[in-house]
Amino acid sequence: MRHTAPPRTEATRVSTLVLGGLAAVIAAVTVVLGHPAGSSSATPIIDDAWADHRGALGEADGVVPDGTTVFDADTAAVANLDRDLLGAVRRATTDAARDGITVYVNSGWRSRDYQSHLLREAVSEYGSEEHAARWVATADTSPHVSGDAIDVGRPDATEWLSEHGRRYGLCQIYRNEAWHFELRPEAVVHGCPAQYADPAHDPRMHT
Repeated sequence: MRHTAPPRTEATRVSTLVLGGLAAVIAAVTVVLGHPAGSSSATPIIDDAWADHRGALGEADGVVPDGTTVFDADTAAVANLDRDLLGAVRRATTDAARDGITVYVNSGWRSRDYQSHLLREAVSEYGSEEHAARWVATADTSPHVSGDAIDVGRPDATEWLSEHGRRYGLCQIYRNEAWHFELRPEAVVHGCPAQYADPAHDPRMHT
């Protein structure tokens, strides 16, 4: 008796179609993953790869541990501040303590990587570089990167420095950042200069 191949059943045809569809899906995924990095869809992949390459930011970049004060000389955010600014804030902190006020450091010196990281976060949060510029400067213009600015913690310390800071040459620079202080030695005699609305209105941010 002659044996012939069994006819293709409906199940066999379905299996073939499924396998073919699977191959098409795999091919499509391969094309997407191989898409040039300039596309917006590839940006998160690039950012993640950059973060993995750079590693986590830490104290060496200026990240401040909770409870830090200007007397924590081993903390990079404090140690890398401008000497005159640091001296002024330490004198103010000592006098504030007599009034029962503890001046904590929320941020001081920052590395360029840390500043760039904060700017990327701000762009993500506010939706554009223009809006982010009201809160975070670039690594090229930020006074934190140069060690010329300090952000103090807790409202009572901010209020105390707002009232008494000029005695030490410490001034609030931006109306939208009451916690941000910089050294203006002339303020001891002439008072602090008028505040900018926000960093975006500071001419130094456009140099």
